[in-house]
Amino acid sequence: MNIIVTGAAGFIGSEIALRLLREGHSVTGIDSFTAYYDVKLKEDRAARLIAFPNFRLARSGVEDAATMDRVFERVKPDIIFHFAAQAGVRYSLDHPREYIDANVVGSFNIIDLARRHKARHLILASTSSAYGANQKFPFEERDSAPYPLTIYAATKLAAELIAHSHAHLYGVPTTVLRFFSVYGPWGRPDMAFYLFTDAIFKGKPIDVFNNGDLLRDFTYIDDLVEAIRRLMDCPPQMGSHMIRGDSLSPVAPYRLVNIGNAAPVRLLDYIEAIESAIGKKAVKNMLGMQPGDVKQTFADVRLLKALTGYTPNTDYRTGIPAFVDWFRNYYKPA
Repeated sequence: MNIIVTGAAGFIGSEIALRLLREGHSVTGIDSFTAYYDVKLKEDRAARLIAFPNFRLARSGVEDAATMDRVFERVKPDIIFHFAAQAGVRYSLDHPREYIDANVVGSFNIIDLARRHKARHLILASTSSAYGANQKFPFEERDSAPYPLTIYAATKLAAELIAHSHAHLYGVPTTVLRFFSVYGPWGRPDMAFYLFTDAIFKGKPIDVFNNGDLLRDFTYIDDLVEAIRRLMDCPPQMGSHMIRGDSLSPVAPYRLVNIGNAAPVRLLDYIEAIESAIGKKAVKNMLGMQPGDVKQTFADVRLLKALTGYTPNTDYRTGIPAFVDWFRNYYKPA
């Protein structure tokens, strides 16, 4: 099949593109290679994809409508994975405009092109941050999410709503994926697991928010890719028999699906696993709650299992050493 992956030099986009290329699909990756974090890491991720003859790369931001038009016209995609976004909860506190441009304007461009090119399935990345101030655990796809706590979360919710309206009006089969704290090799340097690992290797202190009294549903990257790949073959259909707990829209071929480990981990236990893998204790800078942060995330993954027969299962005590091994090989810290 002809497949487009936006954000193809990003953490998750590069991994799903690699999986699809290995299966023999023709993949066109789109990425703007912004300097939000180390561009070399993005280039190195992309280099793994460029090695495949069935891969093409378009260097552009998804907010560039004219370039997106040209790419889609050339590719005529069957499947679209829209993973490009301005990521990061904390960065959004100081740079909100970048989130509007990439996550709202850019997402509209991709969603509308999926409509114009009659894609078989549009798969849209979202976030557990969409649940915002919800206090019902675990988070279930049918839970209302009217209280986003950051611009990042608000822009991802906006993209979800735009995608639903297009699915309703134009019949584009759309699956929105809410990711929960994804970590692993080739990960994002702005995320806690990466920052902690880098600082501990360098003997620098780490910032531990809310004095470590946080719970996170951490999802290993290989598990996430497996779940996404299976969901690719499950486009929502209007009028299909709804399974128990299904988030299928009553008026559109549109569905929300959580992807998480369904096993929240104490932040201090997570840090301890990193310390153990490195063989060095962290210097902890204990701080209060970060603005826009939440105390707990917890994914209900019963819908994912019902749709695909699969749920993430990599324990953090296995996933963290795998990431630390990759970090050692990639950066060669002293």
